[in-house]
Amino acid sequence: MTTAGADRRPLEGPRFKATPASALLVLVIIVVAVIAAFPLAWMILTSLKTPQETMQVPPVWLPGAPNLDAYTQVAEVVSLGRSFLNSAVIAVVTTLAIIVTSLMAGYAFAKYEFRYKEALFALLIATMFLPPIVTLIPLYRITGYLGLNASLAGVIVPNLANAFGIFLMRQFIKGVPNELIEAARVDGASELRVLFQIVAPAVMPAIAALVLFAFVYHWNSYLWPLTVLQGSADQYPIVISLSRLLSYNRGAMNTGLVMAGATLAVLPPVLLFVILQRFFVDSVVSSGVKG
Repeated sequence: MTTAGADRRPLEGPRFKATPASALLVLVIIVVAVIAAFPLAWMILTSLKTPQETMQVPPVWLPGAPNLDAYTQVAEVVSLGRSFLNSAVIAVVTTLAIIVTSLMAGYAFAKYEFRYKEALFALLIATMFLPPIVTLIPLYRITGYLGLNASLAGVIVPNLANAFGIFLMRQFIKGVPNELIEAARVDGASELRVLFQIVAPAVMPAIAALVLFAFVYHWNSYLWPLTVLQGSADQYPIVISLSRLLSYNRGAMNTGLVMAGATLAVLPPVLLFVILQRFFVDSVVSSGVKG
């Protein structure tokens, strides 16, 4: 007979056994983590050094007297406020549009039956294998015909939909039970209400992962904005504006100034990842469980 105390005993998960193989695995993980984090740490530490320390050979690993002079100097060289606003507009608007279009198209491909569905989906997947440089000139000509060159709209409009986003949403939406969708339809819910109130919450980890991917990609985008915004320096995003630091004070090669600008530019994507990391991990685990 099972006692009450035994019933209340907490469940124990599998214990980690220290073996040579597990120790080697932990060592490899630590080495890989250090290698991945080293450029970020070096960038931040260099931004706090004096110009003399950044030019020393062999290099100085830690700043002798950390200071923020490079950060104040960056604000004098480039228009940080305007550039950050441009990057925010591009990244936020593009990301929101990608989420909406990916949800709608992914829902159609996952739950609707129509002619040539598989052929259209195969064509969509094929576009993922095209190098961006191949579509650069056609997109530039199209934005020119639409009168969108030299404007933020020209940067945003060609990226309102994303093939990878549609593929990702389709794969996750396929796992949403059809019975749940049919029950909502029987209750009189419209298709848009079903999509945004029933399906979207069920695939929230995938949406969070797509938000992270899309925001980081378009925040760091360089070639396309540079092509479209030629001659419109006031429209430049932060990544293009910071490229001016590479030529600033070229004789002294003020590395600390460049590193300070790079540190400022990387902060928004890092903060977004910190906020969404739980959902991002959930999406990876869910995709692994589903196979």
